[in-house]
Amino acid sequence: MPKPERFPIETIFVPTKQKKAIRPESVAEIAESMLEIGQQTPISLLRDGDRLVLVEGLHRLEACKALGETTILGVLVTAELAQHKPQLAERPEVEAERIKMARLKQLRLEKEAAEASTAAMKSVSATQAPRTRPAKGARDNPKAAPGRIAKSKPKSLSDWITQQKGSGGRY
Repeated sequence: MPKPERFPIETIFVPTKQKKAIRPESVAEIAESMLEIGQQTPISLLRDGDRLVLVEGLHRLEACKALGETTILGVLVTAELAQHKPQLAERPEVEAERIKMARLKQLRLEKEAAEASTAAMKSVSATQAPRTRPAKGARDNPKAAPGRIAKSKPKSLSDWITQQKGSGGRY
């Protein structure tokens, strides 16, 4: 393992892919720790022509920048060593977060399916409600006068006269 040395922060290139992984809360924690006990773990750098490329230690680098440091403790690694660095997906904390997010997604999908099923059952039960037809007659007719029983219409004048005589009406 190469010996750690100090590198100027301004000469370190951070790949865009790594910049997207910055977590401000981690940077703040590391900066606080660096104020108390200093930098304990060096960052890993790869020499690429005239520039230094960050291999590992993004949050430590950002913490030093936040503290106003101009140099950082780091080690130069070979391209072979940089290639064997654990990939982001292989790191335990990343894998734990991925599993957690997958479980949350599964729970959300199950909840949505249960809600959709409940809504479907309600609509089916509403459409399958027994349909009853009101019985024909004066009681079910809102236009009929209260207390009167509907009579059949007379087909002729003589039928009308007969109805009137039977009901005590005048003609």
